[in-house]
Amino acid sequence: MPTRVHSRPHPATTGGVDSRLPWWALALPALAFLVLLALVLDPADAHAAGGDPAIARLLERAQQFLAR
Repeated sequence: MPTRVHSRPHPATTGGVDSRLPWWALALPALAFLVLLALVLDPADAHAAGGDPAIARLLERAQQFLAR
């Protein structure tokens, strides 16, 4: 038995919701892109953080495991 499809007589409205983005929704990704671009263009300014050697060993083992 086929089911009935109820169609709306009017198109769905947004209910007055503002569809504009806040200023930071565009500014933050643009800023992140510019920072990463600056690091790519001048890698001498990108310094490695002196982290825990255990984390480095863990990442190395994970890389070896994935390379198998």
